[in-house]
Amino acid sequence: MHFGTVMANRVRNCLPTKNQCMKKIFVTSLCTLAMMLLMTRQSGAQSSYQTALGVKVWDGGGISLKHFVNGNNALEGIGYFWRQGARITGLYEIHGAINNAGGLQWYIGPGAHVGFYNTRYGNGSYIGIDGVLGLDYKFSGAPINISLDWQPSFEFGDNRGFVGNWGGLGIRYTLN
Repeated sequence: MHFGTVMANRVRNCLPTKNQCMKKIFVTSLCTLAMMLLMTRQSGAQSSYQTALGVKVWDGGGISLKHFVNGNNALEGIGYFWRQGARITGLYEIHGAINNAGGLQWYIGPGAHVGFYNTRYGNGSYIGIDGVLGLDYKFSGAPINISLDWQPSFEFGDNRGFVGNWGGLGIRYTLN
């Protein structure tokens, strides 16, 4: 056998199988869910707004709509557009107060997305699961809310996988 072929086979045999990857994703998701439930019980955060509409920017731009379904649980929908295509994301966010920092909250949560990519970046539609970790601030006396977050995701499909560079800066007008 050729030396290059032998080395390629050794490297291939060291890579995790699809089942091993799925098990890691499942365990990580389960641990994240347990953490979120624990934090929900410890947190009594009350949002100072109920609905906000605005933009989210990072590598591209998007429209963001955030709505609190109860005191500290919000749903956020993001329509994101950039040079590689478009992506629609839905997030469930659990908010918690930061002591002695009026108007500032942390948030964490799960979500899902569907991405539509142009020919150069995958040529097709893909679905994925998302997480979000961020900070949310509501200005006192002004109908403005800002947020900064990280949204790691795992996309399913050929040549897809973990993507750790999603997130962004959100600037929203609070409706109520």
